[in-house]
Amino acid sequence: MDDLEHRRVLVVEDEIFVALDVAATVEDANGTVVGPVGTVRQAIDLINHQHIDAAILDVNLADGDLEPILDRLKSRNVFVVIHTGGGLPARIAARYPEMPVFQKPIPPYVLTRTLATAFSSSIT
Repeated sequence: MDDLEHRRVLVVEDEIFVALDVAATVEDANGTVVGPVGTVRQAIDLINHQHIDAAILDVNLADGDLEPILDRLKSRNVFVVIHTGGGLPARIAARYPEMPVFQKPIPPYVLTRTLATAFSSSIT
C-alpha cells in the first residue's frame, strides 16, 4: 500500500462517482482529502484557504478547464497529477511537460502511487 503520510491532497473532479472513488483511494493511502470539488471556482477557493500538498485534477470541469487551478497550484510548488478522460490541451502540456497525466479509466491507486513516489523522492 502506498503511504501518503497524512499529506493533504486536493481532488478536483466533476464526475461524482469518480471523485468519491479517488477520494477514498487517497484516504486508504493514508492521505487527507481536500474536497473533492467539481468546479474551478470551488477549487480556487480551497487553494486560497487550505494548505495543499498535492492535487489530482480533472481537465474539463463544469465551469471551465483546469488552467487557473493549475497555475495557482504550480505557483505554490504543489505536486499535480492529471486524471482526465479527454487528454491534456497542448498549451498546458507545453507549459508543464513534467506533470504526470493519466487517461481515464485507470485504477485510482495508480494516482496515489504516483503521489507517494513523488513525496518519497521529494519532488514537489
